[in-house]
Formats: sequence, structure tokens, C-alpha cells
Amino acid sequence: MEMFRHWHKQNYKTMEKTQNYKNHVRWFPLFHFVLMPILFFNLIWQSVRLYQDSNWDRVETLLMAIAFIILALAARLQALKVQDRVIRLEETLRYRELLAADVAARSAQLSIGNVIALRFASDAELGELVERTLNNEFQSPKEIKLAIKDWRGDHLRV
Repeated sequence: MEMFRHWHKQNYKTMEKTQNYKNHVRWFPLFHFVLMPILFFNLIWQSVRLYQDSNWDRVETLLMAIAFIILALAARLQALKVQDRVIRLEETLRYRELLAADVAARSAQLSIGNVIALRFASDAELGELVERTLNNEFQSPKEIKLAIKDWRGDHLRV
């Protein structure tokens, strides 16, 4: 229980930090710094072993090492896709609440990348940025993020 309290306290402190364009990228340490390095080390190790002793068993182990990396990446991408869908739902509700009815209705034309970028906009500047996005003033989600003046952090994304 004490370990949970310590973890929660640390995460709560992290959530208090002001988020902006420069620090908004999220790393999931267990995936990025533990699992993937182990899987890539295994791939290299199995490749070396195949080079040293070429046989079908080594080929099979190398294929399994590749399969594990693909499996880990697929699981990560599926989790991110679910988060994107939740963000789209949250932002659709936010648009209905904060924007004029016609702008909220037109927001259905926004790409998922634009919706994800716009989630960082504060309530005060959301309307203007949505309209500018709908008018094709931005070429990419990155440009939308750079245009945000009052950043609204997303501390729950993994």
C-alpha cells in the first residue's frame, strides 16, 4: 500500500507541471525503456546466433524475436488508437458545450489528427482555433499545437 501511495504522489506531482508544446510528448517507460530494448537485444542476439550456427532452429528463434517486436508494437498501436477514439469523443462533447452550434456541427469535418492537436487548446481559444482549422489555415497538427497560446495539458495519455 505504501508503494502505491508513493507512486500516486509522484504521478500527482508530475501532473501539476505545466504542459506545453516542448514537453507534451509522453513516454511510457515500461514500453519504451524496458520492453522494447529487451526485445531488440533479443533480436540482435538471435541474429548473431543464426550467423554463428545456421540451422532451422535458429531461423525459427529469429522469426519469433521478430514476431515479439511486431506483437509489442501492435499492442501499443491498438492502445493509442483507443485513446484517439476517446479523445475524439471527449472533444466532440467539449465542442458541443463550448462552440456555437454551427461550428460544433462543422467540427465533424476535422481529421482525427486535428482533433487530437486541438485538445490542447484552452476553452477560451478553442473556438478561434477550430474555425481556423476548418478554414484550412493550418497544414498540420503540429502547426495547430504551435498556434496554441494557453496550453491545456493532457496528463493522462500513455
